[in-house]
Amino acid sequence: MEMTEWTSQVRRGILEFCILQLIGREPRYGYELVTLLDQWEPLSVTEGTLYPLLRRLLKDKYIESFWKESESGPPRKYYCLTNSGRSLMDMMSVEWNKISSSVNQIQLFEGEKL
Repeated sequence: MEMTEWTSQVRRGILEFCILQLIGREPRYGYELVTLLDQWEPLSVTEGTLYPLLRRLLKDKYIESFWKESESGPPRKYYCLTNSGRSLMDMMSVEWNKISSSVNQIQLFEGEKL
């Protein structure tokens, strides 16, 4: 397996979790999410990747959208979590903590029982 293929597979689920985290803090519009994720290069996405993910989250009723006037241009479509989206994000957070803790333990493992 090539490194880019592995990275792509790992990023897929993590990206959804990070988007829910960002939207969970406050409503955000699409381009804002792209810009925020650019701060962390491994999570950087294009609009072509982000918007299909947002559409799927909308369809699954984990997020909802609303239009809001912008001070610098046309109205923007904002996204916020629904109750089921917040529940999903909370469950993902628990699982992420378990997974990341286990991976960290494995990285430190030197043959002794953990």
